[in-house]
Amino acid sequence: MQPIYYPGFTIGGISEPVSIILTIILLFLMPIGSVDFWLTLVALIGLLGMQAVYWLFTHPINQFWVEGDNLDRFSSGFFSFGANRSRLENKTRPPGWTEFRDRWEYSHVARAGFALVSLLALVITLSCRI
Repeated sequence: MQPIYYPGFTIGGISEPVSIILTIILLFLMPIGSVDFWLTLVALIGLLGMQAVYWLFTHPINQFWVEGDNLDRFSSGFFSFGANRSRLENKTRPPGWTEFRDRWEYSHVARAGFALVSLLALVITLSCRI
């Protein structure tokens, strides 16, 4: 059986909070009210939207998929973080694996949309300054 979880994503995921911090710093460097300021703010909102989608939709499903897997200490700690919403679902009709898969896939599409908006806003902001 193919493993569902790839450990590199847990380690590589550290870049997301770092990108939020760097975008906040960039926001403070932009003149308030300028087009650059607003585009940087849009990028920051997009990055925060990515996090919201992950923690509200993707992470609970990831917790469900890796439940019972033998994970290293770091990964185990990461996946134990936050409420396991998959256990909080309606007990009378738990969602099937296809519903979980679809929810997981749609959450990634939403995250990609937020990431694209953030990337475009930052590219436009920074390319206009060159």
